[in-house]
Amino acid sequence: MTGKVRALLQRGGAFLVVGAIGFVVDAGTYNLLVFVGGEGPLFRAPLIAKIISIGLATVVTYFGNKWWTYSDHDGDTGARHILIYAVLNVMAIGLQLGCLGFSRYVLGLDSPLADNVSGTLIGQAVAMGFRFWAYGKFVFANAGPETNKA
Repeated sequence: MTGKVRALLQRGGAFLVVGAIGFVVDAGTYNLLVFVGGEGPLFRAPLIAKIISIGLATVVTYFGNKWWTYSDHDGDTGARHILIYAVLNVMAIGLQLGCLGFSRYVLGLDSPLADNVSGTLIGQAVAMGFRFWAYGKFVFANAGPETNKA
């Protein structure tokens, strides 16, 4: 296995672990807000609940990615860096909300299972693929010589 492939697999593995932690934060927060006690405080506002849960998960995954996945990043971490990260995450949130909104408002599915499959499982998978590509390309672009072009 070449050094580039190995580095990409290591980075991808770290990204998946950080993403899994973000997934737990996202899913846990969403389910507490929407379904705790049968109908949670945001049961009638699932998209707002999803924005809150993704926002919290985004903070957790930013630091996980910054300190572990892209720890070899030697670029700027100032306001511009955080702004780019935030813009990309808003785009990823749109992908996740699109999956949840389609399930809820087009298909008429509003059970905990439907919300978790569409908004958390499918939405998270789509958003995670986008984030992995976008973070490496735009946020942590100066990370290590082995995976800079990944």
